Amino acid sequence: MSDYMFMLENHLSAEQNRALAAVMKACADRGVSLFLTGAPIRDMIAGFPIKTLDFRIEGQDLKFIRALAKSLHAEILETDTLRHSATVLFPGKVIGEIGITHQESFTKLGARPQVTPGDIYADLRSRDFTINALALSLNRASRGLLIDPTNGLGDLERRELRTISNYVFLIEPVRLFTLYRLKVQLNLTIPERTQQQVQNAREVGVEKYISPRALLRELLAIAETNNPGEILQLLDQEGLSQLILPSLTGPTLNLPSFAKLQKARQLIPFGVPFEVDYAALFFYFLTEKLSPKEKRALIDRLEMDKQMADSWLKLPARAQKLERELQSSSLKRPSLIYFTVMKYPGEVILYLLVRSSHRLVHDRIRNVLQKYMLTAAEVTETELATRGVTPDTPKFDKLYRELIAARLDARPKRVAPPPVVESSPPVVARKSP
Repeated sequence: MSDYMFMLENHLSAEQNRALAAVMKACADRGVSLFLTGAPIRDMIAGFPIKTLDFRIEGQDLKFIRALAKSLHAEILETDTLRHSATVLFPGKVIGEIGITHQESFTKLGARPQVTPGDIYADLRSRDFTINALALSLNRASRGLLIDPTNGLGDLERRELRTISNYVFLIEPVRLFTLYRLKVQLNLTIPERTQQQVQNAREVGVEKYISPRALLRELLAIAETNNPGEILQLLDQEGLSQLILPSLTGPTLNLPSFAKLQKARQLIPFGVPFEVDYAALFFYFLTEKLSPKEKRALIDRLEMDKQMADSWLKLPARAQKLERELQSSSLKRPSLIYFTVMKYPGEVILYLLVRSSHRLVHDRIRNVLQKYMLTAAEVTETELATRGVTPDTPKFDKLYRELIAARLDARPKRVAPPPVVESSPPVVARKSP
């Protein structure tokens, strides 16, 4: 196993590793060349968690991808017919993208790029930034080989955001947002040449060609970062936040709430499953100071579907029930508090940490995140297996809850103080007369 494969497997969760292994086996059985590309490789090398898997396959088409996803029991969430790619949800709630290697060429401003088939090298050279033009071979003969045709690894080491061509912002104007997101997200610098390319693109008005779908996709990416408020602040400084909505500038951006949300996210224990719809939190706080009319204008501007819009418009109403329950005096045991909180989605829990005015609500949620979740995580499937209970059986959930409750409600053992040993008075040697 190469060093990069070892590094990759250690950066992935158990569910992501299973998805990776399944795609590798399926492609090997079909005799097609497979690569992991872009953000996963960039984040792995930079030392950040890998959130999505980005696969590229040589010499196939979208029909092949649909059949491959079906064989893997993965749900296709969205397809891009131009680039022959699909966003998929693998078993274990792992998000990924499977696409065909291709090359893109610039035609004219505002027009769709010309997309033609190509190998992995052509694919990488058609991307936006050099740090996103990295790939790892997942094929038997070259597994673990790093492919870096634009020296993205060197730019990562220098912490620079360098574009691959002069047409990067002309082909996809939304990359202006991507540039500043990556700058904050990865703590990178923007060299003079890249800044000049941005200025050139802004002078010809590329912003007006940003499609609603592309802008929504980029805002969803910002929502997933640890510091969306800092990114919004930088976008405002660069005059880009008003492209989301003209009134989203200055105090209207609600940066203090994003700072509180960032602190709340830091309370989530590392390595413990905790699902959060960060998009719901992001859009709620982004629009908190807007009027209902402005909120509707934003929904229309982004062509947001009703389900996504409701996820943040109705967030306060969804949180009210948990807030009332957490104020109840009947929650006297840690297990009752834990199970009360954990039956709600993560975005509701974090919302209350930012917005609730009740100290008891804050204290109980903090205890769940900082203490009870870690204690509950000590109960594993292995422990239940020793009792003859396996997942997907009627007794599993009941026994699982009982073991968690027993651990949470157990009184800490008192450590007896060490016995006091009475020492004899020191013997003083006396001089003989």
